[in-house]
Parts: sequence; structure tokens; C-alpha cells
Amino acid sequence: MAFKLLRSNYQLTTLILVIIVAGMSQGMLLPLLTILLDRSGVSTDTNGVNAAALYIGIFATMFFIEKPVRRYGYKPVILIGMSLIIIANCLFPVWQQVGFWFVLRLIVGIGDSALHFATQLWIVASSPKEKRGRNISLYGMAYGVGFSLGPLGITLLKAGIWVPFMVTSAFFLLILLLLTRLKNEKPERAERAEAAHKRATTVISLAWFPLITSLLFGYMEAAMNSNFPLYGLRIGISESTIGLLLPVTGIGGLIMQLPLGIWSDRIGRKPILMGTAIVGALAFSCVPLVGTNLWGLGLCLGVAGGMVGSFFSLGLAYAADILPRHLLPTANIIASIQYSVGSIIGPLVGGIALHYLSVFSIFYFLGLVYLLFGLSGFIFKARTA
Repeated sequence: MAFKLLRSNYQLTTLILVIIVAGMSQGMLLPLLTILLDRSGVSTDTNGVNAAALYIGIFATMFFIEKPVRRYGYKPVILIGMSLIIIANCLFPVWQQVGFWFVLRLIVGIGDSALHFATQLWIVASSPKEKRGRNISLYGMAYGVGFSLGPLGITLLKAGIWVPFMVTSAFFLLILLLLTRLKNEKPERAERAEAAHKRATTVISLAWFPLITSLLFGYMEAAMNSNFPLYGLRIGISESTIGLLLPVTGIGGLIMQLPLGIWSDRIGRKPILMGTAIVGALAFSCVPLVGTNLWGLGLCLGVAGGMVGSFFSLGLAYAADILPRHLLPTANIIASIQYSVGSIIGPLVGGIALHYLSVFSIFYFLGLVYLLFGLSGFIFKARTA
């Protein structure tokens, strides 16, 4: 019994470490590659398209990743995913060319999607029912911590272009060694899905409001990490300062995640989502007003992140309140797809807006979409199937 508990704790700890390092890698690569491409004279719209490659890789992987996980188990898929990210990290500094980096970002997206899919399923499947919610919360927080720490890697550029990539690869190799000690497991055989399109239509009709949160969260996260470095450089903020400011949004989300979850249990998910969306919209819209004032920027980004940083989890919780239990897997798939779509759109819209409109436009767009979402809550009426 004690050995089984020890093995279970080691497994969970290792998987949590995998997610922390994966979050660090993703949180670092988006702003770091954006800055390096901008240094080489790449336009902001091309930069945005290049940044979207990572999320295209993530999105594309979702259509085929389930089969290898079921056939070979969780561990091999995670190892392959980590290996792809390590290889791409080692190749980024070799040749700084837009097309080459687009391909490498696709590879990172495929690897990232593979390890996230397998890790999340492994945690869910191996967790006892009474600890499943806690363990999934740890998964979400681990990614948030890693993603918030990632932009600090920009400061390593002072030591050389290779250093940030090699440091990240070293972390992955260390966790990879810990992962090799885990015993491989496979997911249980699921019942064959029937009338998937009908279930998806039902989920969207019943829970369109809570599920939009995943689209907005993906849009915000990718836009901030891909476009904020360009915004900062355009208004005269140094690269090292950008690296310090970027984590503030994620840290705000981490700080407010538990309180917002508790308040949503007491007050209701819908009013919390509406209120946080409107306050977040105001915070994003205030960013251009504070200019280069670091304290003002930190406050606006921290408040915005604190308000909308829990959108994905709160949206799924609200969907679970509304939907029958048999439709929850479908809701999770739709949410994941929408997150990927939002993540692809974010850098594209931000890059085009920076190039053709105003340097401040990315924050006005963020403010607008969250305001519209908050107001749309007035027309959404929850109903059951």
C-alpha cells in the first residue's frame, strides 16, 4: 500500500514537472522568437503569421493524437513530444530564417500538443475520484506557473542567442530522465462514439456562452505573448523589461484563480464571468493610456490577467453546471478546439493590426472582445437538454 502510494505520488509529481517545463518553453518561445525576428527586420504581420505556426501545429495534432496514445500508451507519446521540442529548440539558433522557424514552430506545436494530451489523460485516468479535481487543478496551475516564468528566459539573451534555447532543452532533458522511470500505462477502451455531430450541436446550443471563454482565453494568451513584445519595443521599452512585464498577466491569473472559483461557487458562474470580462476589458483598454510607465503597465496587465486568466477553467465549470454528464467530454473537445483557434487568430490579428492600424490596437481589440462577451451574458439563458 505504501509503495503504491509512493509510486502514485512520484508519477503525479513527474507529470506536473513535465507541464511546468512545457509551460516555460511555450511562455519563452513566443516572445523570444518574436523579438529575434523583429531584430532581423521582419514585419509585424509576417511576425504574427510565424507565431501562429505553433498553434497550427497544436490544432492539427488534435485530429490524430488519440490513436497513438491508445495504441502505445501515455509515456511513449510524452517522450516523443518532449523529444520534438528539444530538437526544435536546438535548431532555432542555427538558422534565423522565417520559413525555417515556421516549420520548427509547427514541430514544437505538435510536440507540445502530444505531451499535453497524454499528460492530462494520464492524470485524469490515474487519479482516484476523490482527488481527481485537485489533481487537475494542480495540472492547470503547473502550466500557469511555467508559462508565467517562461518570458524570463528573454533576459538570457544577454549571454548569447543559444543560451535561452539550451537552458530550456536542459530542463526538458532532466524531466525526460525522470519520466523514463515511470511505468507505462494505456487508457481504457472507450465506447464507440455515436452521432458525434449531434452531440456537438447540442453542446453548442446549450452552452455557447461558457464555451466562448476558451476561444477568448486562447486569443488573449497568444496575442499577449506574441504581440506585446512588439508593442513594447515600438513604445520604447527594453527587451529585458518586456521579459519582466510579460509574466505579470499570468501571475495575476494564478493569484485570482482560487478566489474566483470560490466566488463562482457562491455567487454563480455567469455573473462572475460577466463581471470579470467587463473589468478585464477596462484594464486592457487602459494599457495605452499609461504609456511606458512600468508601474501603470504592471497594474493594468496584472488586473487584466487576474480577471480573465481563469476563463478557461471557469467556462468549463459553468458548462458542467449546464450540460448532462454524458455531454461533458464533447464540451471539453469543443473547448480545446476553440482554444487552438483563438491561439491561431490572436497573433495574426495582432500582427496585422500593429502593421496597418495603430500600435495600441491590440489592446483596444482585447478590450472590445471581452466587453462584447460580458454584455452577451445578458442574452444567454441557461437551459437543460
